[in-house]
Amino acid sequence: MNIILKGETRDPKSKLAALRAQGFVPGVYYGHKEAATPCVFALNEFKKVWKAVGESAVVTLEMPKGKVSALIHEVQVDPVKGQPIHVDFYALEKGQEVSVNIPLEFTGISGAVKDLGGSLVKVLHEVEVKGQPENLPHSFIIDISPLVALDSQILAESIVPPKGVTLVTHGTDVVAAIAVAKEEVEEAPVIDLASIEVEKKGKKEEEEAPTE
Repeated sequence: MNIILKGETRDPKSKLAALRAQGFVPGVYYGHKEAATPCVFALNEFKKVWKAVGESAVVTLEMPKGKVSALIHEVQVDPVKGQPIHVDFYALEKGQEVSVNIPLEFTGISGAVKDLGGSLVKVLHEVEVKGQPENLPHSFIIDISPLVALDSQILAESIVPPKGVTLVTHGTDVVAAIAVAKEEVEEAPVIDLASIEVEKKGKKEEEEAPTE
C-alpha cells in the first residue's frame, strides 16, 4: 500500500497560526541521515493519510526536492478543536529496519462469550514488530472464534507477521482472554437475640438502680 502525501517546504520563520487558518498543518521531517526540514501539508489530505496509516505504515512524502519515505512519528492535536496542529515525520533510509507498534483488530464470534456467558477481555491493543518499512502491515486481524472455553486465551505467538517482519512482543503475552463475572452474594448477619435482650435488660437495670 503506497500512501502519498504532497507537501511543500516552509520558511521556519513563517507564522504557524496563519498557515493553520489557511487550512494547512505545519510539520517537519528528519532522520538519521536527514537534516530537519520544515514543511507544510494540506490539513484535509494529511487527515486522510493519518486515518489510513496511523503511525505504523510508510508514507511517501512528495516534496519539491523529491520523494521521502517516512513514518508519522508524532502528531500534536488541538485539545479543544481536536484538529492536528503539527506533525513530525521520521525519514527512513533505504533498507533500514524499524520497530513500530501495529494495532490489533478483533473479529469473529467467541463461543465462550455467546454460549457460556463469559466476557471478552482485550489485553493487548497493539503489538511491537520489527522489519523493513515496506513490509509493515497496517494492522493484524485477531480472530476470537478459538475462544470457546472459559479458560481460553489467545497468545501473541499466534500472530503471523508477513515475510520480512518479526514479532518483538513476547510470544507468551496474552492478547485476548475470557473473564467470568463472579457472583457476589452478601450473607445476612446472624443476629443473636439473646445477647440483645441481655444488653437491654442490663441497661434498664442500670437506669433503675438508685443513686447514692
